[in-house]
Amino acid sequence: MSKTVFLVADGMAGWPLDILGGRTSLQAASTPTLDLLAPKSRCGLCQTVPQGMPPGSDVANMSLLGYDPRTHHTGRGPIEAAAQGLTLDPNDLVWRMNLVRLTELAGDGVMEDYSSGHIDTATAAPLVARLATMAEGGPFQPVQGIQYRHLLVQRGGALTSAADLAIRPPHDILDQNIAQDLDAYASFPEMLEFMRSTHEYLRAETTSQATSIWPWGQGRPLTLPAFADRFGLRGAVVSAVDLVKGLGRAAGMDVLEVEGANGLIDTNYEGKVEAALNFLKHGDFVYLHVEAPDECGHMGDAELKKRAIELFDQRIVAPILAALAHEDATIVVTCDHFTPVVRRTHTEDAVPFLVYRTQTPRTDGPAVFNEDTAQGAGLFLKEGRDLLNFCLEPGA
Repeated sequence: MSKTVFLVADGMAGWPLDILGGRTSLQAASTPTLDLLAPKSRCGLCQTVPQGMPPGSDVANMSLLGYDPRTHHTGRGPIEAAAQGLTLDPNDLVWRMNLVRLTELAGDGVMEDYSSGHIDTATAAPLVARLATMAEGGPFQPVQGIQYRHLLVQRGGALTSAADLAIRPPHDILDQNIAQDLDAYASFPEMLEFMRSTHEYLRAETTSQATSIWPWGQGRPLTLPAFADRFGLRGAVVSAVDLVKGLGRAAGMDVLEVEGANGLIDTNYEGKVEAALNFLKHGDFVYLHVEAPDECGHMGDAELKKRAIELFDQRIVAPILAALAHEDATIVVTCDHFTPVVRRTHTEDAVPFLVYRTQTPRTDGPAVFNEDTAQGAGLFLKEGRDLLNFCLEPGA
């Protein structure tokens, strides 16, 4: 039976940079495997972020997995809660809770770092545990995640005005003033008071760069139609981040855990490939996600992002291609959204993709794979959720 693999380099696409000679990080990167596949592939652009929705990884990855975010998306927090298998009431409100570094929690405060210096899980765990103890008896329940990515469960919060708070993602406001967000928090005083108490504790701590929590992306618990029923495939996801794991778990897919997978440039690439290939011995579809290019884009580091793309090509795409070259397989390479280095956050640009079929390679694809050649190929999918079905059509 044919196998399908989505290889997703989060935030890989971007905009031209003077520091790279007018090239994007993808164009500047050495990607021999992608450039080998491009002439033999169907290439194009895909609009993963529906018009009017924020260009977040939650929206974009949901699209790539074949689900319409306009129908199913409730928020970033609920997706990551699904990854942890939290028991939730339909009226609970689930927030994504970053550990961040602020100059101060005040109107003239600035968001210095959305990740507290990419705090590691071992350092973050006791901090979140202490916050949970501080919250006992109140409406908020901090839940430990990984690194800087955690959750805040507000019991019954969907029935309160907190559900409507418009809080910007912290990675969207690096080096920016936080006054408008504090005004929004202040409209639900219980939240602002909780933030102030946690800020006092974290600021007094010296074990990390974290000075505050930042709750955002709130919503009711997530439910998705089963992936197997929807597409007739047994599928799995491989990722270091709870966002993708949560989408997979909510869709009834297997979630493949990989030791050493950390969402950064030094992730366990080989472990991800091994997990994907082992699953394909009995499964039909794998969604293999690599976070590193996105993190480098948020850091504003063009060279590091270029290197992350090169590692994706060398240690993900190349071994997957080698392992499946003589199988009946479809290999899809894409990203969820743009993360331009100059913006240090996501944009809603349509993303490049290639679709390579091992048994029926094409001869009319572009010479290399990047944002411009994908656009020049002339294929445009206006709905991101259509890419998976497009790839499952034999003649596409």
